[in-house]
Amino acid sequence: MPDQPVPADCVIALDVGGTTMKGAVLDRTLTPLATLHRPTSRHAGPDAVVAAITAALSGLTDRATALGRTVRQAAAAVPGIVDETAGLALHAANLGWSNLPLAQHLTEALGLPVVLGHDVRAGGLAECRVGAARGITDFVFVPVGTGIAAAVVCDGRPLRGLGHAGELGHVVVDPKGRPCACGSWGCLETVASAAAIAAAYTERTGHHVYGAAEVAKRVTRRDPVAVAVWNEAVQALASALAVVSTVLAPERIVVGGGLAEAGNLLLAPLRTHLEERLTFQLRPSVVPAELGDRAGCLGAGLLAWQAVGHEPSAVSGRAGQRSEAMAP
Repeated sequence: MPDQPVPADCVIALDVGGTTMKGAVLDRTLTPLATLHRPTSRHAGPDAVVAAITAALSGLTDRATALGRTVRQAAAAVPGIVDETAGLALHAANLGWSNLPLAQHLTEALGLPVVLGHDVRAGGLAECRVGAARGITDFVFVPVGTGIAAAVVCDGRPLRGLGHAGELGHVVVDPKGRPCACGSWGCLETVASAAAIAAAYTERTGHHVYGAAEVAKRVTRRDPVAVAVWNEAVQALASALAVVSTVLAPERIVVGGGLAEAGNLLLAPLRTHLEERLTFQLRPSVVPAELGDRAGCLGAGLLAWQAVGHEPSAVSGRAGQRSEAMAP
């Protein structure tokens, strides 16, 4: 039976993105006692990324010690295909990893037990416990940003599929569509990701835009090309979510990521188009994520606390909010 945590106990959590890492020292209520933001250093190669992760976790551990805290566990949530049970980063094209025993490496380097998580599944766990899916046992968390993925929770448990579950962005929505980086054609990511939306507008108008947020602004100004591109993306996302609803029957779909910052410009038509595609199926509520870019780090913290047998008693309004003691 695990030891019961004491008030001075804490965990270290790190959310590793393709560009930046976000870390925190988290107490038993998931309140950050210190935080950290650092570049991932992926352009320096896969070994440099591992070194950056190790240094970030080490720095957070030192900060926890300086605060008089005892670190019980650490967790790192990373992108790609991740086998959490084996502690393996099976594949991460953006970071250059393949079959990397990352949990073992970090544990040995830090002298501290480290569990490995998947960034989107960790974010889904956080939304389940302290975010937009509180009290919901069957839901799907869909962050839509540069790419698209999904965290599936069934009967309160994440569906991992040996690390391969949740690749919603690679559901084919148009077999005759654009080539995808995965090697297929017409994947959802080629139409509905933030990167695809910006690229489509640029291609059709010859006017370069710096992201989907700029296209969204043009939609509100009734730019006809922006409206067409946006509608195609929403329609494709609705088609993919209709498949998800048919197969998994989630009670709720939580939409996050950068594109969700468009609010009802995205969610209102998405609800309408999803409703049009469903007949007998359970109709899920479609809601925005609550935790924003904190989700992955908080999810990693939850994984760390679970590894020592503790379920944080977080209050949603407090979880993830910064304390006064902050790391630089």
